[in-house]
Amino acid sequence: MGKRKSRTSKSMATPRKPPKLDTEFTCPFCGHSDAVWCHIDRKDRIAKAACRICSENYFTSAHALTEAVDVYSEWIDACELANQGVRRCRPCLVKA
Repeated sequence: MGKRKSRTSKSMATPRKPPKLDTEFTCPFCGHSDAVWCHIDRKDRIAKAACRICSENYFTSAHALTEAVDVYSEWIDACELANQGVRRCRPCLVKA
């Protein structure tokens, strides 16, 4: 006589892979998309984000869990902090 099949063998779910994080970002200064790249030196604990178009860059400290998106978000936060209290005004067009 044959052995009955177990139901638990069919219901085992395959583990899903986590989604990939972005590695190229939009520059906060020149606005080009996919122009900012991030390099993380884990040995020296330094992370750098730089734009290929306008050559703006940002350095920050890094640790074992730092990813490229973390470096970019710190750069954006630093830009917003630097722009606090800055009044933006549009230049007036004067007809001559």
